[in-house]
Amino acid sequence: MVTATHLHHRGSCLCETVHYEVRGALGELVYCHCQRCRKATGSAFIAVAPVPKANFTITQGETALKTYRSEAGVCRVFCSHCGSPIMAYRESAPDILRLRIGTLDTPLPTQVSAHIFVGSKADWHEIHDDAPQYVERP
Repeated sequence: MVTATHLHHRGSCLCETVHYEVRGALGELVYCHCQRCRKATGSAFIAVAPVPKANFTITQGETALKTYRSEAGVCRVFCSHCGSPIMAYRESAPDILRLRIGTLDTPLPTQVSAHIFVGSKADWHEIHDDAPQYVERP
């Protein structure tokens, strides 16, 4: 589902080499607690929102982007200078990007809509909000 809040977002990586824009609404904000996302971020979970690829534009630093492809066909795109994760996509659905919300520079006036893969969440992390929790992907 796509939220109707802001219809234009900007974001960048930690070193400011890569900048991007999203035209149109972001999908629902989800926190993924799976082991792969934990390893990709070095944190307890990753905050992502789906974005149609047609609405996403790299405005600076495209040549600095590198892609890691997992055996599961998930491609994680990151800045090769600072390592900031920018987005990911599944090869089976390349027209939908999973934007890494931590790279947004514009406000996101929404709350998490769900926690997914809590069946494999970090044992040292507790969830303290009322968003629905799913053992895997709903």
